[in-house]
Amino acid sequence: MRTVTATQASRGFSDLLDAVEHGETVQVTRAGHVVAEIRPAVPSTGRALRAALTGLPRLDDALMSDIAAATSLLTADESDPWPVD
Repeated sequence: MRTVTATQASRGFSDLLDAVEHGETVQVTRAGHVVAEIRPAVPSTGRALRAALTGLPRLDDALMSDIAAATSLLTADESDPWPVD
């Protein structure tokens, strides 16, 4: 793991992001103390959500009815309240 100062990170941010994009984790220090760690983002998928929801009870009919009623009250007002002249 590479460690850089905040100043180095600021001056070479694009290079820092390139390194992270290629899988490297970088610690950023300020006054000799680690203040941040920049690492590659973990891709998220619907699979993780499905796994988290597995085993939870289904929504009951009353709640589904309430959701449908609330949704029917929504409007699709597409007019711009701040038109540009």
